[in-house]
Amino acid sequence: MNTVGRTAAALPEVFAAHIKAVNAFDLDAIMATFCDDAVVNDARREFVGTASIRAWVRRELVDDKVTMDVTEVAHHGTLTIVRARYDGEYDKTNLPEELVLTSYLTVADGKISSLIIVHNEPSPY
Repeated sequence: MNTVGRTAAALPEVFAAHIKAVNAFDLDAIMATFCDDAVVNDARREFVGTASIRAWVRRELVDDKVTMDVTEVAHHGTLTIVRARYDGEYDKTNLPEELVLTSYLTVADGKISSLIIVHNEPSPY
């Protein structure tokens, strides 16, 4: 993995806009960062297309007042990998005190075409 930086400066412009919109709880601005036929996979749940993604964004980002604080950005070919600390008013049962999730995203025509969000386990190696 080619690590580019540990700050938001290394983010693709559209994902920087996405994080800014998430942190502002702005549903329309978040949706503006996705392609019409985008796919999101969050915790092994798949959301495809505008209507499905909009419902997910409203329920799990905006309503839960989720915020993201980027800790690391890396690029691997056309894939961007973003680690961020998440906080908000979501159910934190059985989650670590500091929740760090990894987002794997691809961009097409300046918009997010795929976004996979994972709570990774530490590698045994």
